[in-house]
Amino acid sequence: MAHSHDSTTLDLPLPARREKTLGLVLIRRMAGHGLNDSRATMLAMDAAGPGFPKLLVVARALVLELARTSRRRILLAPCCAAGMTRDEGLLIDMISGGGLELHAALTDDAPCTTALSTARALGRELERVALRNGWRR
Repeated sequence: MAHSHDSTTLDLPLPARREKTLGLVLIRRMAGHGLNDSRATMLAMDAAGPGFPKLLVVARALVLELARTSRRRILLAPCCAAGMTRDEGLLIDMISGGGLELHAALTDDAPCTTALSTARALGRELERVALRNGWRR
């Protein structure tokens, strides 16, 4: 059954913050090319330095948890797309600290096991990367 959120158009601009764009690209790469994607690993290494394993583990956990629990397809754009789908916008909002209503909209009210806390952990890691690299002052 088609839903209004099944659009693959890039309705939203990329996140304004560099660390959120990094998180989006990591998720796109892992969802599209597998959890062990080498380009995602290189992006994480370049951005996070010695702390890259934690960033990768949390991003992988979020992708895996959403894939396991969602009751619908979550539509992602290709990794280098110049905008975001509505689903990606919900995902970025969830990473930025959004609540259960975002999780419900993204997964069609699937049980919220650990995806929400994992999204928040990814948000904290991305903030750490931003501070490390001087993307925020």
